[in-house]
Amino acid sequence: MDCSTRAAHRNNPIEPQSEQFDVVIIGSGAGGGSLARALADRGHSILILERGGWLPREPQNWDPVEVFQNNRYVSTDLWEDKHGKAFQPGSHYFVGGASKMYGAAHFRLRERDFESVLHVDGESPEWPLKYDVFEPYYRQAEEWYHVHGARGEDPTEPPASSPYPYAPISHEPRMQKLVDDLRSAGLHPFHAPTGVALNEADPAFSACVRCNRCDGFPCLVHAKGDAEVMGVRPALDHDNVFLLTEAEVLKLHTDEKGRQVTDVVVNHRGVERRFRGHVVVVSAGAANSARLLLMSANDAHPRGLANSSDQVGRHYMYHNCKAVVALAHEPNTTVFQKTVAVNDWYFGDDAFDYPMGNVQMTGKTNGAMMKGYKPRLTALAPTWTMDRIAQHSLDFWLQTEDLPLADNRVTVNRDGRIRLSYTPTNNRASQELTNRLEQLLDKLYLQNHLAERQIYFASAMEIAAVGHQAGTCRFGTDPTQSVLDLNCKAHDLDNLYVVDTSFMPSIAAVNPSLTAIANAIRVAEHLAERLA
Repeated sequence: MDCSTRAAHRNNPIEPQSEQFDVVIIGSGAGGGSLARALADRGHSILILERGGWLPREPQNWDPVEVFQNNRYVSTDLWEDKHGKAFQPGSHYFVGGASKMYGAAHFRLRERDFESVLHVDGESPEWPLKYDVFEPYYRQAEEWYHVHGARGEDPTEPPASSPYPYAPISHEPRMQKLVDDLRSAGLHPFHAPTGVALNEADPAFSACVRCNRCDGFPCLVHAKGDAEVMGVRPALDHDNVFLLTEAEVLKLHTDEKGRQVTDVVVNHRGVERRFRGHVVVVSAGAANSARLLLMSANDAHPRGLANSSDQVGRHYMYHNCKAVVALAHEPNTTVFQKTVAVNDWYFGDDAFDYPMGNVQMTGKTNGAMMKGYKPRLTALAPTWTMDRIAQHSLDFWLQTEDLPLADNRVTVNRDGRIRLSYTPTNNRASQELTNRLEQLLDKLYLQNHLAERQIYFASAMEIAAVGHQAGTCRFGTDPTQSVLDLNCKAHDLDNLYVVDTSFMPSIAAVNPSLTAIANAIRVAEHLAERLA
């Protein structure tokens, strides 16, 4: 079936006939896909432009060798670091964007995350809008994306106006034991908020099969709360919404005064096409949204669209992350491991008066995945030996806030290639968090299993790990210090919006996906009023 059709899952595919729409959305990830769904029932004509195609549903979706070693779904794009050295980012260009591969961990930012917070390496800035503004949109996002959880377990949890829409996912025996052990040590482990279409009460009618292929894999059965399944497909159920795939946006043209975007220039399978929208929304991800604005420079905007402040591309963030694999004699037979999280060290402790971050479980590691994580270290080890090691692993994901430095930025070279200049922040805080987790697990093992001792493999995420990218087009009230106003409209243009994680002034220490979705729903309310 033609990927540029109206909806690949329909019997009546219709390619958009018009070049003019009320809203043109560039990108179909958590921001763009959710915005389209939020606007779909308002009656406005909407065109979604997606650079990639539909991610194929195939057995390789759940093949760890294909996904983690052969990079089957990773873009062939090359970016450059600040020294001009090329690298391949972990980007995925499909309907649904980066969310096709994420682990569907849907945390709300903490209430304090919206305030100014002092870190060991500097200050995380205050947001111009606070948590109470986002709360109702978080609630809607949790419902749409099937977020399971339990209020009242996490001591850093922000106030909520309602329970989670879906019951917490139950812990398998080894995870329940981990929870019990953490509680015995004085911590407050909680059910990780996870977005999957799981019905444990009636498994025969559950879309989710509770497999170990959620984190880092595309979902073969479409049960993960990603932006294709929960955003784009519901939007396409409306006759006023169209999707054009394999449509890379090359440039935005403006009128002579530079106040209106007049044309969206698209390379559709090698053919240039142009579309127009009363409103144009860029939702291509923090790096590519900045790239598009910079590539659209013209006489009225010589430094790039929306860039009179010279802030486009600046303040790039992507979390200071580590994957920590703890190995012990005791086997871990858990299948769905992503049910536990810990925030006791989120804002620091008595020994370290700075934020350290979030601890959560990753999907259960297997040998092929471990070889993908550490290809040089494990090159001579056969996969079956790594599988035996992985059978004894507890797999943790540690996130520390990355500070928004002005010189951590996206620029574009002459060939249009992204150059990502980046220096990590909060390394000490990240190490403090790692130390606490390792020391605690050692204590628990020594206490309960005197013959056992843990071995740790810690893998820091390098610059190519772009899954949590944010910043580059921050919103604010001062046009000299921000790119967007409070409705995520560009200060410099009347009909240009940026609706993805680009708008975030800080990234906190939890996954940014739910905030991107909630903000898209919030901006949709504003656009509906504007277009009424």
